[in-house]
Amino acid sequence: MSVLVTGGAGYIGSHTVIPLVAAGHEVVIVDSFVNSNAAVVDRLEQITGATIPLIELDLRDREGLDRVFATGDVDAVVHIAALKAVGESTSKPLEYYENNLDGTFSLLGAMARHGVTDLVFSSSATVYGEDAPVPYQEDYEPLVASSPYGQTKVMIERILTDVAHADPRWRIALLRYFNPVGAHPSGLIGEDPQGVPNNLMPFLAQVAVGRREKLTIFGDDYPTADGTCERDYLHVDDLADGHLAALDAVRARDPGCRAWNLGTGQATSVMQMLRAFERAVGHELPYEIGPRRPGDLPAFWCDPTRAEAELGWHAGRTVDDMCADTWRWQSRNPEGYPEQVTH
Repeated sequence: MSVLVTGGAGYIGSHTVIPLVAAGHEVVIVDSFVNSNAAVVDRLEQITGATIPLIELDLRDREGLDRVFATGDVDAVVHIAALKAVGESTSKPLEYYENNLDGTFSLLGAMARHGVTDLVFSSSATVYGEDAPVPYQEDYEPLVASSPYGQTKVMIERILTDVAHADPRWRIALLRYFNPVGAHPSGLIGEDPQGVPNNLMPFLAQVAVGRREKLTIFGDDYPTADGTCERDYLHVDDLADGHLAALDAVRARDPGCRAWNLGTGQATSVMQMLRAFERAVGHELPYEIGPRRPGDLPAFWCDPTRAEAELGWHAGRTVDDMCADTWRWQSRNPEGYPEQVTH
């Protein structure tokens, strides 16, 4: 089967390509390289031993998308491409709404015109908002995210649900990611954020490799075991396997739209993650305690029961695996990927 992966050169997309190829699918990557690097595709080909076509394209280019689908070689879509920085979305809401929503509208229109109706969508745990009880469960309503980024995911989930209700041809999976971290064990691909990292793990890795002076822990007075925020960290390779499981499920299930949490079901604190990363590196890392960040919740994690029961999927990699694989990637690629190249 031929699978189009939007954002397939990005952090999550690149890792998702690997199990898709291993399962025998022919993968085509579409990416605009706003948050990614074309060099990753050469590395994916080293890992998989497959030739992976790459199309540089902004999803909002409707004519370009039509040309992709007009080949007749696309059977299903894994839609990961999006602007994704929560903090940035609060300062650039119009950019986030335009990019994430219009790109999805364009993609859905091209799929509908060319009869491709199997879709796995990259959603987010941010859809649950600040008031949902933990552990988060898929049936919780109402979904009201606290950032423009999260709201784009809420809106797209609503759109996809309505599309599936209106047209019985559509089979759609909504994957609500928790906190993906880690890297492929080869050390060839990993997370390479532009500028100052927004998330804990890449910041830790850059401190360990000497690119950042120290880690700032935002608050140590939360009502948690050690006072630091707790999150459901998920190895990116487990997340990637979840996309394959979801793709298999939507093609086997009756038409419709269904949401699944992808997480471990366990919370790990910032301090616990710091200590785990120190074990991976082999020495202590510098850090300081700073003030709380506005909007940070004390703790959240998912209930993964539905994914385990319906997709046959569970997260099997440990926090130590996440840290060891991240350090292998960062230590072998201290500056991340090379400067942007043309594939």
